[in-house]
Amino acid sequence: MRKNFGAKPQMYPMPVLIIATYNADGTPNAMNAAWGCMADADKICIFVAAAHKTMENILARKGFTVSMATKEQLIPADYVGIVSGNDDPEKWVKTGWNAEKSTFVDAPLIRELPMALECEMLSYDEESEMLMGRILNVSAEENILDENGKIDVRKLDPISYDPVHHAYLTLGEKAGNAFSDGKKLK
Repeated sequence: MRKNFGAKPQMYPMPVLIIATYNADGTPNAMNAAWGCMADADKICIFVAAAHKTMENILARKGFTVSMATKEQLIPADYVGIVSGNDDPEKWVKTGWNAEKSTFVDAPLIRELPMALECEMLSYDEESEMLMGRILNVSAEENILDENGKIDVRKLDPISYDPVHHAYLTLGEKAGNAFSDGKKLK
């Protein structure tokens, strides 16, 4: 028997996305966003309130990076979700993160987060708070690549957000083969 919970934000897994931008003075800024997804092969959609310093920065510079939060960087990743850049000018410094400029967009890459989508803003709707970005590049540190030079999610060790228990979870082991295992029913 099923139990009804009503309309709630309960989808699994929910990625923990770290959006990085530059402030007006050129210093890096980052925020944690759980409300994001792929919108097409080269587009990402993230819901970001206009009041966020990050959104102000994106509107000004039109560029941003989106890194996957990792188990190793869980504490600073959570921190940038609970502290606003509008309230604490030392927010970035407290994370211990190091920034390097993306060669594709006017935004920083976070060295401690080994995978990032480098995006240009396509649109932003203040009413729905929907930010749409075009992915110009995906970059990854070599230490998270497999023997074929592709990103290995197990080496990346991304975390996901559990909205029911307000917890971060790691991804499990491989369960099957996409676009293949279903052929057994043909």
